Amino acid sequence: MKTVLRVAAPVLLAASLASAEPDAPGSTPQPSPVAQASPSPAPAKAVKPPALRNVIDSLSDGDAKQALDLLHSNYVRSTGLDESSLNRATLQGLLERLGGGASIRPATTAPEADSPFRSEILDEQIGYVRFGSLTKGHLAEFDAALGNFKTKKIESLILDLRATPSNSDFELAAEVVKRLTPKGKMLFAVHRPSVKQERMYTSDRDPVFQGVTVTLIHRETAGAPEVIAAVLRAVDHSLAVGQRTSGQAAEFVELPLRGGKVLRVAIAEVKLPQDFAVFPDGLKPDLPVEVSGRDEEEVLKIGLEKGVGGLVYETERARMNEAALVAGTNPEIDAEEAAQQGGDTQEEAPLFDTVLQRAVDLVTTIRLIGGKAP
Repeated sequence: MKTVLRVAAPVLLAASLASAEPDAPGSTPQPSPVAQASPSPAPAKAVKPPALRNVIDSLSDGDAKQALDLLHSNYVRSTGLDESSLNRATLQGLLERLGGGASIRPATTAPEADSPFRSEILDEQIGYVRFGSLTKGHLAEFDAALGNFKTKKIESLILDLRATPSNSDFELAAEVVKRLTPKGKMLFAVHRPSVKQERMYTSDRDPVFQGVTVTLIHRETAGAPEVIAAVLRAVDHSLAVGQRTSGQAAEFVELPLRGGKVLRVAIAEVKLPQDFAVFPDGLKPDLPVEVSGRDEEEVLKIGLEKGVGGLVYETERARMNEAALVAGTNPEIDAEEAAQQGGDTQEEAPLFDTVLQRAVDLVTTIRLIGGKAP
């Protein structure tokens, strides 16, 4: 298919202005050609144009250069093609294409607040761990939680990484993964083009937990937490639930700019077994669950303060049953009337952690059919 470059040229602009001028005084107004045209059929359904990046990528190097030359010689506003504009357009296009691999940000940022660790047991069968910040202290708490799960014969684990801030401590990420993967397994490598030798991470200890593992991820899961979820999937057949991660499984360096900001750019990337890639496109969940950022923030806050059990299971309420039917009563109506007499107002619908609910459903299904995740 032939590709053409469509440009707003000055001659077209002039013609457009001429057609918009009012009629000369005393002249007879001429009917518009549109007014004389016969009624046209209903317009066909608009075809969505291809994404701009796809169009650009379809050009040969020669066509791309020719298009730039044609813009220079034909575009109506030459100021849009000066050196400053071209530099900014080039930088913008590169940053958009590199995604999480590069960004420009303020030189000084406030330190990330510590995100607490929490663990509990759901329905006496599923171990739940919200890791929080990736620290050595939380790693020790993780060991204690896994030991507790083993004592109570818990065979399923949900590892929640949604409250784990971005981190580049891949040593610590490897230590987390070692607790859940077989000894002797190659976990991942950090590849830096400027250094010939890769940093390899291998599981050198027996796992503490060997049951079914599911990780919870979201759009802001980045860096080392992203690597944990990806390695568990690649090495231990774990499943991920939530949203695609940010694609920042890499080492970054911040390079200062003269104006005070910094260019944050990836200088090394994490490579997983079987060429399983996370950088720069992110980890795609096995079970996608879309939730609003506001709802997710609220459930994470409630889960930390009160536990996650109430965000997964519905509270028991009075229901119609066979005994009530024989007795000619209705527990649901009776409960509603009692609440009204007691002055209770209708409460808002309870908030549930949809991502965690789907993970619990998944773990339960795997446990019922027996065995590990596929």
